[in-house]
Amino acid sequence: MGEFLGALGQKLAERWLTLLVLPGALFLATATAAHTLGHSHALDYSRLTEQIARWTRAPAATTVGGQVVLLGTILAAAAVVGLVAQSLGTLAQRAVLATDWYAWPRPLRQWARGRVAHRRARWAGAAHRYRQQRDADAYTLARTGRRADPAARRAAYAAMQRIANEEPDRPTWSGDRVHAAALRLERDHHLDLTVLWPHLWLVLPDTTRTEITTAEQALTRAATLSGWALLYAPLTVWWWPAAPIAVALALTSRYRVRSATAAYAQLLEAAARLHATDLAAQLGIAHTGPPDPTLGDALTQQLRLRGP
Repeated sequence: MGEFLGALGQKLAERWLTLLVLPGALFLATATAAHTLGHSHALDYSRLTEQIARWTRAPAATTVGGQVVLLGTILAAAAVVGLVAQSLGTLAQRAVLATDWYAWPRPLRQWARGRVAHRRARWAGAAHRYRQQRDADAYTLARTGRRADPAARRAAYAAMQRIANEEPDRPTWSGDRVHAAALRLERDHHLDLTVLWPHLWLVLPDTTRTEITTAEQALTRAATLSGWALLYAPLTVWWWPAAPIAVALALTSRYRVRSATAAYAQLLEAAARLHATDLAAQLGIAHTGPPDPTLGDALTQQLRLRGP
């Protein structure tokens, strides 16, 4: 037990150091450079080193006690900044997935409703062009007996997918990606993912749960990058090099959030399709073969909570 607790403590310390302290220390260093250099001397590193040298010669930094207090203060401040970034990342993740945008405050809700309407109009146009190209290729095959060049059809399909996998229902691409998984399960198998998931999670194999948890953690880490971008953005008021840092973090976060969301949604959908019958067996619902609408209706009927 002692060895286990020691290994657990070491692992927690490593995660605390890598996820909170090191990024927070980098932010504090950037903030120090911004405060010291300003816009007029933004890249004057000799000025920065001279200022750091003056600080190191201060009486509080030359004694062992002062150095311990200073190091502890820096570590604590870095950890606090890391926690703030994670909190902002959590808010950003909720905003990007937009699961509950119908309940947002009124100004945000109105903006989200306008975004959904705009995305639906764009998607409808792209879907219409894709269907036209698909029908034209089918007509060519029927008339000549030869398949048309698929490049145009694939380009039209990719253009539709860049907007959303299914008809948009949320103001963001990532939110619609998760919604598309739930929509397909409802359409194909009558499986209500919101009702099904808490119960399905308990019967999933450990390997499947590990994969889903890893994908969810990747999404959380990607969203945390947007929290760091929000923290670096105010530094641009004093130091313009902070601007490219904030932009790079924001773009990286956007790319990683989309990639992680796509992987997470695929795993949710695959887990529901593969293990819905396992849940049915646990509940005593007789069914053979893959999930079908009859099984989905039975599961939803049995698992849906009734109001008082």
